[in-house]
Amino acid sequence: MTATNPPQDKYKAVWLIFFILGLGTLLPWNFFMTATMYFTSRLVTVEERMLQFNSTGNLTVLVPKNYLESKFNNFMTFCAMVPLLIFTCLNSFLHQRVPQKVRIMGSLGVILLLFLVTAALVKISILPLSFFVLTMITIVCINSFGAILQGSLFGLAGLLPASYTAPIMSGQGMAGTFAAIAMICAIASGSELQDSAFGYFITACVVIIIAIVSYIALPKMEFFLYYLNKNSSPMMSENDGETKLDLLKKAEHTNGADKKAVISITDDLQPQVSVVEILKKIWVLALSVCFVFMVTIGTFPAVTVDVKSTIAGDSRWGDYFIPVSCFLLFNLCDWAGRSLTAICLWPGKDSLLLPIMVVVRVVFVPLFMLCNVQPRENLPVLFSHDMWYIIFMILFAFSNGYLASLCMCFGPKKVASHEAETTGAIMAFFLSLGLALGASVSFMFRGMV
Repeated sequence: MTATNPPQDKYKAVWLIFFILGLGTLLPWNFFMTATMYFTSRLVTVEERMLQFNSTGNLTVLVPKNYLESKFNNFMTFCAMVPLLIFTCLNSFLHQRVPQKVRIMGSLGVILLLFLVTAALVKISILPLSFFVLTMITIVCINSFGAILQGSLFGLAGLLPASYTAPIMSGQGMAGTFAAIAMICAIASGSELQDSAFGYFITACVVIIIAIVSYIALPKMEFFLYYLNKNSSPMMSENDGETKLDLLKKAEHTNGADKKAVISITDDLQPQVSVVEILKKIWVLALSVCFVFMVTIGTFPAVTVDVKSTIAGDSRWGDYFIPVSCFLLFNLCDWAGRSLTAICLWPGKDSLLLPIMVVVRVVFVPLFMLCNVQPRENLPVLFSHDMWYIIFMILFAFSNGYLASLCMCFGPKKVASHEAETTGAIMAFFLSLGLALGASVSFMFRGMV
């Protein structure tokens, strides 16, 4: 098969596998984030429950949230994003020393195990503080291995055509949508909160198993093997067409100075990958994807989840407002934005318009702060109607998905082919840096309201 006639991705099988693997990278985080009602319910002490309800089970007084309840979202985001940053950084520099199969399969296996433990904890009664600590440890571990998985996937996708980064981003967007729909279905069913949570985590386990099976099938795809071999094919000597393998074999049968000369030639043929040189080529895109996610995570969900409906009254809309308008709408529009890059890559990778569009997104921070976020102490409410919040969320989420995907798609295409995998890992690091910075500033953004 020649370079001018690559094989086709039959039935879009490779595209679908990368979509499923992308789904597997963010599904754990999204299931934790959308199950906050379950987690915070486990942080209420027996004494606090007794204060809230009388002997007939009716709500008598609304007791203010305790410290663990009120700060759970902030701590959850922080414990997720900081390990994500650290391990993505390690993956950027160490991915060449650990086999790709070990990184991806090992990460998926550990995430599956942690979700099985989380599902088991639903049925075990423990003290609120112990539950909080165990939950945060689990979040740290899941996101640490999720970072290795994400960085490895983006590096692997960097070996394929530019459009094959899009299914990873699209799958990540679908992960949030899937989790939000599951939460809405649980509310509609009227089932007990703990039963719903158990269903969440078992569903996540099933998806992770599907991702493992999909990755095992990937090396059997002719399309994938073509690009994998294309980027790792033996290099040729300029003089006589000898491959590096031929030269190494020759070295085995020579001695002294001749052997050193042959080994020196093979070293010269080995392509060198410099992180610094790569950064010089992609720094605009790297900082852009970092800023996109810093703005997003700084606002969502720390600020957006506390917006209250002003039109619900006594209707059930009050119960569905945040699950639908915050989580489901964000993830649907984010997924739409990510998916659009499969058919449209505008503006181009060298256009100044792309970083300008990224910076303009900062306007969403004050817009959400001025919605009906409760409780609030400092800022007035300028956009009280639910529709304002919904409009802002649509634009906020779509721009997040589209601009982030553009940056991730363009990064590996601004470097030489042998630098593509390292570039993908570096871009994943800057994505995670944006998540970690967003988690840090979320405390400040929420406090400003």
